[in-house]
Amino acid sequence: MDIENMKAFVSVAELKSISAAAAKLNHLQSNMTAKIKKIENHYNQQLFVRNSKGVTLTKDGEKLYHQFKKILFFWEETENMMKKHEEKLRVGTMISMGGTQVSQALNKLYQTYPNLSVTLKTGSTAYIENQILQGKIDLAYTIGTLKNKHIKYKKVAIEEMVIIGQGIDQSTNFEDYICEKNLLVLSDNCLYLSILRDICKNLAITQGEIIEVGDPETLLQFAMMGMGITLVSKRIASRYNIEQYLEVPSTFRFVDLYLITRLHHEFTPIERQFIELTNAINGMEANNR
Repeated sequence: MDIENMKAFVSVAELKSISAAAAKLNHLQSNMTAKIKKIENHYNQQLFVRNSKGVTLTKDGEKLYHQFKKILFFWEETENMMKKHEEKLRVGTMISMGGTQVSQALNKLYQTYPNLSVTLKTGSTAYIENQILQGKIDLAYTIGTLKNKHIKYKKVAIEEMVIIGQGIDQSTNFEDYICEKNLLVLSDNCLYLSILRDICKNLAITQGEIIEVGDPETLLQFAMMGMGITLVSKRIASRYNIEQYLEVPSTFRFVDLYLITRLHHEFTPIERQFIELTNAINGMEANNR
């Protein structure tokens, strides 16, 4: 059993495909299959169920997956300590996500690296991508992409969007409720504003005034006070214990969340640890809704 075999197993488990994992790790598919077979032989257990769409973990496979994830996390930590990599992390995230998207992951990293230097940038997708290209940050989470050929995009989750406002209950009619309501947004170039506008246009609904609120938590407070409506992910609504909301029409309901880097950027051990922690805490790497 070695680290490379563990990485192969974890990749196959997460991608649910031997061929996709082979492509990700730059292995031949036959070599990847051999690695998985070696692990199954080592434990004398079937760890994957093969099917027409790929592979899925058995119950024993799920147990091993979680153990390997822990081992790989500590391996990255060991690599960083022994090779004396610079303890720095330069990341970015959307304004709508704010620091909450990454704060728990950073907190865990600080426990291991008390002297960790962190740069955190928040802004629109365009701003974050520009910070990546200028080399001011090294990785970021964004909603949507500008499809820049110098940036590598990896879809890590699909966010389900909902409308937040005052007085919503099970009997609330979507079109009647949002008609002429003020639109509360973080900025005038926010992706969520364009979605709200598209919803109003598609349903031939008159929109109210656009009110910019620079802070995500304040945005939600204003919406619940009745100052207007806002669009957020269901995950964010749950984080703030908001149980009453309106589901968005299916055409506009889902948006893609990406992890982005410069095209040829290689992750440091600390960056890989940060990504793993963020994915685990926020339930990412679940590309299928």
